[in-house]
Amino acid sequence: MTHEHTLHLDPRVRQEARNRLLSAKGHLEGILKMLEGEPYCVDVLKQIKAVQGALDKVGEMVLKSHLEHHVASAAVRGDTQRMVEELMEVLKYR
Repeated sequence: MTHEHTLHLDPRVRQEARNRLLSAKGHLEGILKMLEGEPYCVDVLKQIKAVQGALDKVGEMVLKSHLEHHVASAAVRGDTQRMVEELMEVLKYR
């Protein structure tokens, strides 16, 4: 599905999001490697929490951008209902 609205992130925020995702990728790869052996449960849980934290933070960044750049102007564009439906769809996965 394509939309006319694109992701608007300040270059610094975009780089921070990218860095967090790369960190999450590293943690996830670490978890996969750990599972090849006999890791301590708490060590695996810590890595899982690190991945979740990074993804949550990037999700917050993207949501904030969406609210600022698309939702805030929805009434002017006349697509408030569509914006609400999109957000409700996304939020059901949280």
